[in-house]
Order: sequence, then C-alpha cells, then structure tokens
Amino acid sequence: QVQLVESGGGLVQAGGSLRLSCAASGRTFSSYGMGWFRQAPGKEREFVAAVTGSGISTRYADSVKGRFTISRDNAKNTVYLQMNSLKPEDTAVYYCAATVMMGATAGERYNYWGQGTQVTVSS
Repeated sequence: QVQLVESGGGLVQAGGSLRLSCAASGRTFSSYGMGWFRQAPGKEREFVAAVTGSGISTRYADSVKGRFTISRDNAKNTVYLQMNSLKPEDTAVYYCAATVMMGATAGERYNYWGQGTQVTVSS
C-alpha cells in the first residue's frame, strides 16, 4: 500500500513557476514508477509526466515538454514537478500517482493516487 500526499499548488501569474511535491509512504518507493496527471474543470484527466523508479528515464506530454520537469528523491520518498513558464491552460488539479508499470502514461495503469493540489494560472 502506498499513500501519496501532494503539496505546492497555488495561484501564480502566467509566465511564473511552481514546484509541486508528492510525499509517499512506504519503504519500497523506488519500486514504483511515478506520474503526474491533471484535470481541468469540465475536462478529462490527462497525463503530464512520468519518471521511472531509478529516476533515470522520464516522459512528458507534448503540452508541457520543455517547460515542466519531473524528478524524484528516493531517499526522501518524494517526487517533484517543476513547472516553469506557466500558462492559463495549465490551470487544473494536479495529482501524483504510483505504478508498477514503469513509464506508463495511461491513468488506468496507476495503482495509487494522491488527493490532488490545485494550480491556478492567471492571465
């Protein structure tokens, strides 16, 4: 069982930056691939970024490539999402999730989810 708790969301102006954190419980954190997803009002949940257990390999949605960076610190059981050059269309609730399928981008392949953190980008 893995419990995930996100933090770091908030209100930021367009062009600004935020760093999201996701703290995980358990002693096998490095055994899980981690992902970030987001869901805007009235829209379906979408994949944002994923990182393998070792942290070596990452994947990004085209919409955030070059602006967002996913990373993890296995010693701290934490995964991060650094978001730069934020746009109003990045406004959403951001969720972190854990999977045993490294590099997965489909939400249904993730076994554990956090409660989400709101990110609002004003124009």
